[in-house]
Amino acid sequence: MNTTGDVRIDVVPLGTVRARGTVEAVAGGRLLVRTPGMVEVHDREAFLAGGTAPATGALRTTDRERVAPLPDGGFVVAGAASVRAVDPDGATRWELPHAPWHGSDRAHCAPAVSPDGRRVSVVVPVLEPDEAKAALVYDLEPDRNYTWDDLLLLDAASGGVLGRRQIRSLASAAVQSWSPDGGAVVVSCWTAWHSWSTWWAQPRADGLRILGGTWMHALAGFLPGSRVLTQRYAEHVFPADDRDELGVYDLGSGDQVALLDLAELAVRPEDDEFFSAEVLDARHVLVPGRVHPDGGAPQMRHWLLSADTLRPLGRLDYPEPVGEDVTVLQDGTWLTHDGDRLHRWRLGRAAGRRVRPAAPGPRGPAA
Repeated sequence: MNTTGDVRIDVVPLGTVRARGTVEAVAGGRLLVRTPGMVEVHDREAFLAGGTAPATGALRTTDRERVAPLPDGGFVVAGAASVRAVDPDGATRWELPHAPWHGSDRAHCAPAVSPDGRRVSVVVPVLEPDEAKAALVYDLEPDRNYTWDDLLLLDAASGGVLGRRQIRSLASAAVQSWSPDGGAVVVSCWTAWHSWSTWWAQPRADGLRILGGTWMHALAGFLPGSRVLTQRYAEHVFPADDRDELGVYDLGSGDQVALLDLAELAVRPEDDEFFSAEVLDARHVLVPGRVHPDGGAPQMRHWLLSADTLRPLGRLDYPEPVGEDVTVLQDGTWLTHDGDRLHRWRLGRAAGRRVRPAAPGPRGPAA
């Protein structure tokens, strides 16, 4: 274990609010709040103040659908066999049918809306009638053979297809996001027995251009200077080469420019878990995880890393219990979850300059 990762860093509490469901920060100072059967869009500051301000947008959904909000109050909805956009009043604006998803009757990929709200990217499955050319063959359903998935670029206003690129995945799950300047879209797909594959593409007037990609790393976020943060998980797909790590890639050159083996933060690398990596601000990355100290109960920890180098700076010293879920709010603050309570935090002024060392215990730094 790297002892730098055990140095304590102060955090400042900014307030607590009770909320049901999951919370995601979206563009325009808004929050997307998901509860069973419903998604709502709220003004971030009004929601976190704990008041009774109504949602600025809402849509009834099913657990088979994945949803992204549009800037005008509407939504883009990915379903089991189509992608559609709806107006703020719920009326369908357009719908694009596609082949039914392989393996289940639900959407495998949430749509992603460009920063300017004009384009939508989404991954869709593709049927292949010629079994000899198929990448996935269903023996019990002869008409449900598939080739590799497509990444689509759509016009948000009309649903027209602006670009299409085949990507080498049969995604059981997919995550994607646009770079803050809208110059690239990054998509990560998990394919059974093949782990994660990630591609970054450039939207162009004539469609989509694939700029590069990587394998076994999933999208985590964007860093300054046209860089993308990725995470590799110990999935036991290849036991001889199984590890948790973070990697940073340059979107222009495709080169890996930083790497961190998360075993540097672990107490027991074979048991410890690292759930995500969140870009907190231009200088910091936040990594939540669960460690298993010898002879003790599992503990949740959140580490702070340098966004430039992925060098561990220390771990956050919370006065309240925290879990594995972190919601970064894109303003240097973040939320942690404790049951139905959301706690908002910012870094103490000493973060990155002067930190408080952990009190030593009988076996080294205190847990």
